[in-house]
Amino acid sequence: MSRRPHESERSRAAIAVHMTPVPRSVVVAYRDDGPLSKAMGLLVAGQLPPLPPALAGAFVTAVLLTLGIAGADDFAVFAPAIALLLAGAGSAHRHDGRLDWLAPPILRVTEYGFIASAGFARSVPPVLVVAVLGAMAFHHYDIVYRLRQHVYPPPWLATAGLGWDGRMLVVALGGLLDVMTAVFVLLALYLWGLFGWESLTCWLAAPRTPDEAVEPAPQD
Repeated sequence: MSRRPHESERSRAAIAVHMTPVPRSVVVAYRDDGPLSKAMGLLVAGQLPPLPPALAGAFVTAVLLTLGIAGADDFAVFAPAIALLLAGAGSAHRHDGRLDWLAPPILRVTEYGFIASAGFARSVPPVLVVAVLGAMAFHHYDIVYRLRQHVYPPPWLATAGLGWDGRMLVVALGGLLDVMTAVFVLLALYLWGLFGWESLTCWLAAPRTPDEAVEPAPQD
């Protein structure tokens, strides 16, 4: 009986390592922004609403993909990723507008579309394309389920996972250097290893009862 309080405190200490309250709206956590996207948001100090730049970036990216830019042999292959970076300008916003929840799914669809298009345009084996997309889908679903349980992803995870912006730029670089298959292999191994390990360790340390859950940070 005397060991239980000690074990409980130790368990909560372990939980604190993984559970990080999300400042501002939880919608921001769904975005999965990388360093570049976050930096663009800081440039405008969060004053730009997230939906217009996300829509603009997605539209331009879709047009470029329709024109076959994903299979380009020069720096034009970066154009879709750079176009979507327009959405990064809204990353620091509170995402508290009525339709701001649409920004994350727009980013997801555009990112998945670019990576799939780039892979198939370069004859990457379909199993590798599915493996990379599957790792990203697993991560994004994991975030959705965590936020429902008030189990928030640590701040470093989006950076370590490269963010949607970083992953698109890495794939574009693979196309420029004509090493797309190797890039997909490395991305699949890295992303599954990172997201799978972090998710497993997080859920093993997650609170077993609602009373132990970490509540969201208060709104500013």
